[in-house]
Amino acid sequence: MNGEERRERGGMSMAEQAALLLDRLQRRRPLVHCITNYVTANDCANILLAIGASPIMADDPEETEEIAAAASALVLNMGTPSRRKLEAMIRAGRRANEKGIPVILDPVGAGASRLRREMAESLIREVRVDILRGNVSEVSFAAGLASREKGVDVSEADRGIDRTEAALAAARRLGCTVAVTGEVDVVTDGRRTARIRGGSSMMARVTGTGCMTSALAGAFAGAERGDAFPAAVAALASMGIAGETAFEKAGHLGCGSFHIALLDAVGGLNEKSIRERAEIEEG
Repeated sequence: MNGEERRERGGMSMAEQAALLLDRLQRRRPLVHCITNYVTANDCANILLAIGASPIMADDPEETEEIAAAASALVLNMGTPSRRKLEAMIRAGRRANEKGIPVILDPVGAGASRLRREMAESLIREVRVDILRGNVSEVSFAAGLASREKGVDVSEADRGIDRTEAALAAARRLGCTVAVTGEVDVVTDGRRTARIRGGSSMMARVTGTGCMTSALAGAFAGAERGDAFPAAVAALASMGIAGETAFEKAGHLGCGSFHIALLDAVGGLNEKSIRERAEIEEG
C-alpha cells in the first residue's frame, strides 16, 4: 500500500476498507500455503478458491520451507496435531518470517491435550505470528489465561470469559492481531479494536467454519502485506455475511445444503455486498 492509498484509507470506515481489500485480493489472487487438518483441508481449499485466492496444501517437512517462501501467506492450523506436522509448521513459519510473509495461526483445541498445549507453545515461541484466530478458549490459552477446553469447541466454563479482554491479552502477549470468533467477533491488535456482527447459529453445526475463516484471513493478509488488522476484520466480516446469506438461501433445508450454500455465498462476495452488509463497530 503506497502513501496515497494510506491517506485515502484513513478516512474510510472498516467496511469500506474491507471492500477495498476484497477487490485487491480478487485482482492479485494471492497464493495461500495451508498446513491444516485433514478434516477440513478440502473446505479450506475451496473457500480460498471461492474468495479469489489460490490454495496450496503442503504439509511434508521436506517441502514446506520451499512452498512457504513462494506463498503470499501461510496458514497454520492445529486441528489434527502431530510431531511431524509441528516440524513442518515451524520450518514453514521460520521461512515465512524471513521473507516477511504473513503467518496466521489457528490453535485448534490448544488446551485440550498435552500434545496440543506443547504444539501451541512451540509455535508461539518459534514463529512470529501476524494473526491469531480462534474461539475464546483457544485465545485465552494463547494469552496465558485460565481456560478449559472441550475438545475443539468452547467449554461451558469459558463462555463467561470476555472475548475483548481475552483478545487484548493475547494481542499484547504475542504482539500480533487477534481475532476471536463467537456471537460477536472481536478483532484487536492491542491499539485498535473492531466488533463484527453477522453469521448464523447454523455455522456451529457445520465442521470447518472456523478453519475456513482462518484460511480467509490468510487470503486477505496475503493480498496486501503490512497491516494484519484490516485483513483479519475483512475475513471475519466476509464470513459473517456469507453465513447470513447461506442461511437465507438454504438454512431451512438443513446442514448439508447450508454447507454448500456457504461456499456459494463466499464466491458471490463483492465490494458492493461488503459495503452494504458488513456490520463492524470500530473503537
